[in-house]
Amino acid sequence: MGRAAERQPKTYTGLEALLVFPKHEDHKDTVDLMRRFSSAFRTAYHRLLEGWDRKTLKREEGFLCTWFGLNTRYADDALLKAQSLISSLKERGEDPRKVVFGGRKLHGELSRFSRSNRPLYREKKAEWKEKRQGNLYARGDKTKSGNLNLRLVIQDGALWLRINLVDRYAWALVKTSHPRLQELLGRVYAGEPYNVELNLRKGKVYASFSWEEELPPLSINKGRGVLALDINSDPYHIALAVVNPDGNLRRYLTLSLEEVDKAPNRGAKEILLWNIAHQVVGIAVEEEVAIATERLKYLPKGRRGDGSGKDFRRKAHRFAYRSLLRKVHTLARKRGVQSLQVNPSDTSTIGMLKYAPLLSLSKDVAAAYVIGRRALGFKEEIPKGLKVLLQDTSFHQHAQHFYGERIAQLQDKYRRERNPYLKRRLGRELKETKGALAMILSSQGELGSPTGSTNGRNPQGNNPWRALRVGTFLPLLGRRVPRDLSPLKPILMGSWEGWKGGLGPHPGGGPAITKASPREEVGSGG
Repeated sequence: MGRAAERQPKTYTGLEALLVFPKHEDHKDTVDLMRRFSSAFRTAYHRLLEGWDRKTLKREEGFLCTWFGLNTRYADDALLKAQSLISSLKERGEDPRKVVFGGRKLHGELSRFSRSNRPLYREKKAEWKEKRQGNLYARGDKTKSGNLNLRLVIQDGALWLRINLVDRYAWALVKTSHPRLQELLGRVYAGEPYNVELNLRKGKVYASFSWEEELPPLSINKGRGVLALDINSDPYHIALAVVNPDGNLRRYLTLSLEEVDKAPNRGAKEILLWNIAHQVVGIAVEEEVAIATERLKYLPKGRRGDGSGKDFRRKAHRFAYRSLLRKVHTLARKRGVQSLQVNPSDTSTIGMLKYAPLLSLSKDVAAAYVIGRRALGFKEEIPKGLKVLLQDTSFHQHAQHFYGERIAQLQDKYRRERNPYLKRRLGRELKETKGALAMILSSQGELGSPTGSTNGRNPQGNNPWRALRVGTFLPLLGRRVPRDLSPLKPILMGSWEGWKGGLGPHPGGGPAITKASPREEVGSGG
C-alpha cells in the first residue's frame, strides 16, 4: 500500500526519426527481422487470447523464438505489445477476437478496389502489408543502460542505432531535427532507458523513440469548476465554457482553428495545434479549473463516391478533433491540471434546445456548457416548456405531416434520379427522414423522463431530446443544425400557443424549401 501510494504518475513522450542504412544488406536484414517480429506478435496475440502463459511463450526453446528466429527479449516484447493491445481493446469495449492486423480501414479499401481500380489496389495492398508486417519493438531497460536490442550509440558526433539481428548487428544513421532530440541524447549519455519502435513506410524504416516522464501531482481539480471545450468544423473553431461548481456559466469564449487548416504541411499543423492546446490549458490554469472534453470517438471522414459531397469531405478531413483533444489532455496532465472526459451523447442537442435560446448562446458554446455541467455531475432535466411540447397533440401532428410530405418528395426524387452518387445521398436522407418520423411517433403521448437524462435516454428507451430535435429544428426552423436558435425561446417559456398560428408552414420551415443534408452536421459534437 505504501509503495503504491508513493509511485508518481508517468507519461510517455518521444520523437520520430528516419533511419539511413549505409549498407543495403543491413536494411534488407532489418526489414526481414521486422517481418518475423510482426508474425511473432500476431501469433503471441492469438495465443494469449487462448489463455497461454506468457512465461512459457517467451522461453528460448518456445516456438516464438524457434519459429521466428528471435531472442527471448524480442519474444517477450512481442508478448508485451500483444497484451497491451488486448487490454486496450477490452477497455474500449471492443472484441479482441475481431482485430484486423494492418488496419480495418485499409483492409476494407482492398476489397473495394480489388476489381474496380487495380493500380490503386496494388498501392493499398503494399501499404497494408507494410503496416501488417513492418514492425519491430524493443522496450528500454535501466539495468541495460538504455535498450539492449535497439541501442543508440554516439560515434564521431553522429547518432546511430545499433540493431540486434540475433546473429549479428546492423547499423543505421538516425536523421531527425525534432526539438526533443537533445532530451534523447541526454538519456543516451546518462544510460537511461528508452523504448524504440521501428515501422516500415514506403520502403523506408522509421524509428519512434519514447520514454517515461515523471508528472507533477494534480494541483488543479474540478473543485473550483471546469473549463469545457467543444470542437467544431463549420465554422472551424473551438468553443470554451468555464462552468462554476454550482453548474452556472462563469464565462465563455471561442478560439479560431482556421490557421490550422491553412498550414502548409503536417509539421506546421502540429505546431499550431500544440499552440492552441497551450492556450486552452493556460486558461484553465488562470481560472484554476479542471478541463472537460467529450470522450474521444471515431468520426467518419467520408470517401469519394459516397454521395456526401466534396465540401463535406474537405471539412471532415481537416477536422483535427482527436489530435487536438489528445494534446490538451497530455499538456494538462503535465501542468498538474485534472482532465475529464464525458459521454458525448446528445451534448449539442441538449445545448441547442435548452441553453442556446435561454442564455442567448451559440450552439457550440451551449454544447461546451453541457459538457462542463456533465463533468461536474449535473443531470439535464427537460425544461417545463419542452415537456409541455412533447405532450402537445398539434406539435406531433405538425411534425408528422412535415416528415410525411418530405418522405413522399424524397421517394419521388429517388425514383427519378439516375446519378448513382446523388441517388445514394437521397437514399441516406430518405432513411434518416423515416427514422425521424418513427422517433416522433414513438414519443407521442409519452413524457420524456429526466432519469438518466445525462445520456439523453429514459428507462423506456425513448430519447426525448432527440424527439424534440427532429420535431423542432427541421419542421420549424428549416435546418437540421440551425444557427439562430432564439425562436425557440418562447417555447422554453411555455408559449407553444404562439407558434400554432403559423403552422401551415412556419416561415423558414416546411418541406418544400427544406434542402438540408447531413453535411450541415459536420463538427456538431454529440
